[in-house]
Amino acid sequence: MDRLKGKTAVITGGGSGIGFGAAQRFVEEGAFVYLFGRRQEPLDAAVARLGGAARAVSGSVTDPADLDRLFAAVKAERGGLDILFANAGTGAFAALGEITPEHYDQIFDVNVKGTVFTVQKALPLMPSGSSIILTGSSAGVMGTPAFSIYSATKAAIRNLARSWALDLKGAGVRVNVLSPGPITTELATEVLGEEAIEALGASTVVGRMGDPAETGAVAAFLASADSRFMTGGEVFVDGGLAQV
Repeated sequence: MDRLKGKTAVITGGGSGIGFGAAQRFVEEGAFVYLFGRRQEPLDAAVARLGGAARAVSGSVTDPADLDRLFAAVKAERGGLDILFANAGTGAFAALGEITPEHYDQIFDVNVKGTVFTVQKALPLMPSGSSIILTGSSAGVMGTPAFSIYSATKAAIRNLARSWALDLKGAGVRVNVLSPGPITTELATEVLGEEAIEALGASTVVGRMGDPAETGAVAAFLASADSRFMTGGEVFVDGGLAQV
C-alpha cells in the first residue's frame, strides 16, 4: 500500500488513540507524519513505534505559539503539507444544571477553537490536492445525557467542514469529517470508565467497540486520492450506533 507515498501529514492528538491509529496507517502507506500533542512521553513512545517516518512536536492546539512552532518545523523540514488530520479533542460529562464556565471553556477551546486555528495556520502550507480531515463524533448527531457541551462541539465541527468546503472552492483542498463512535482509546476509558465502555460497545449494531486501526483505515482513505471527489462530507465509523 503506497497511496500516501511521498506525502507529509500532521496529526494533532497523534500520540495515542485515534490519532496514533491514523499515524500507523499513514506511515504504512508511505507518508511522513508529524505527531502533535501535549504530552511528550506518549509522543516519544509513538515515534519509537513508528520509526524514521515520524517526528514528534509537543504543544497544545489552544496555544497559537505552539501551532506556529509546529507548522514552522513542517515548512522548514518538508517544504509543505499534504494532509492535516485535526484530531485533538477532549470531553467530560456535566448534566444541564451542573455545567460550569470552566467546563464549557475547556471543551470548546480544544475541540472548536483548537480546530479552527490548527486548520487556519496549516492552510498556507497546503497545495492543491491536499486533504484536511476533522474529527467529529457520532455524539454530534445524537442526544447523550450529560454530554451536551462535547456533543455541541462536534456538531460545530460538522458545520465547519461544510462551510470550509465552500471557502476552499477552487483551491483544490478538500475538507471532510471522520466521525467515530465508540472506539477503544485512553480518552474514552478515562471519560467513560470500563463498565460504560463495555455497555456502549454492546449497544452498537456490530456489538463491540471499534479499534483505532479501523478509524485509521478510513482516515487514510480520506487522506488519499481515492476520496478525491469528496469534500464537505462526513464518514461515520461507529459500528452503526448513530445510523439506525
